[in-house]
Amino acid sequence: MTARGTLERREIVLLRISDADGVTGLGEAVPLSLRGGASLKSVFTEITDWAQAQVDARDGLIPLPASSASRCAVLTALADLEARRAGLPLHELLSPGVKAVPVACNATLTTDSPEGVLAQAEGWAADGFTVFKLKLGSAHDVGQVRAVRDGLGDEVAIRLDANASWSLDQASRILSEVEPLAIELVEQPVENLDEMAALRKRTHIPVVADESVSDSDEAERASRLSACDAITVKLSKIGSLDVRLGGFLPTYLSSALDGPVGIAAAAHAAQSLPRHGVWATVSHGLATERLFSETIADQGKLLDGPLLPVPPGDGLGISIDERALTSLRL
Repeated sequence: MTARGTLERREIVLLRISDADGVTGLGEAVPLSLRGGASLKSVFTEITDWAQAQVDARDGLIPLPASSASRCAVLTALADLEARRAGLPLHELLSPGVKAVPVACNATLTTDSPEGVLAQAEGWAADGFTVFKLKLGSAHDVGQVRAVRDGLGDEVAIRLDANASWSLDQASRILSEVEPLAIELVEQPVENLDEMAALRKRTHIPVVADESVSDSDEAERASRLSACDAITVKLSKIGSLDVRLGGFLPTYLSSALDGPVGIAAAAHAAQSLPRHGVWATVSHGLATERLFSETIADQGKLLDGPLLPVPPGDGLGISIDERALTSLRL
């Protein structure tokens, strides 16, 4: 549950592309309909239309689907297929010569009462998590932050995510109240880059763009406006595996409640990020598989405590548990 609404079940479109030799690449489209993105039905239609056009044209150049979620699925599947054909892990295709390292992840806490949020945090902390993202935008925003800080102490990092639910004045007031609690950063506190630029002058807490930056042009504008300190990137939001967005600002990855294909793709894409500078050690929001009761990956859960190892093997390193997929299919 977030300020944008409640999601009881994550619905995704799984894409499989096979070549004449039977090599298969996997892609995943995660609709962002709670954030105004394309619906599951339209994403499914876009992908099936693209696939049919690909079959009909055979060797012709087929335009990518319109929505970012559909583009993400297609580009991920094509990259996975190319890497598998070459006998390489996907990160070697994206960043040749870079040694893969596990991706440090934050805990993601859903909106609740202060007591409920602390109980969630304690569960994650028991498994080794030390960075906690609080989903805010309710009447208990400040209380939730205080509960986690008081309950877990000064050794943990706390970051906030308002999903653009605050007005500029609300954001100024709330951040002023929680600033003494040592907040690591706040993601998308207000709706747009202009408001973010104004807010950044009123707070010492680092401001991170999410919904308001989806491509390199918007990243360049954010940098020019001095609207934020960094950008958090979701593959389904940007519709690409190029997670640096032109390098205008630091970037780190987060999940749109992706399935295992999307999380594996993010783990590979994260290897292309710089490994020096203040933002190089920031935790990524890719531990959301803990919010699901089941997985469709043969590999099972991908996390190792607060770390997301890059799945071993060619391509994404992910294969699908067909029995689990059948039981979860709508």
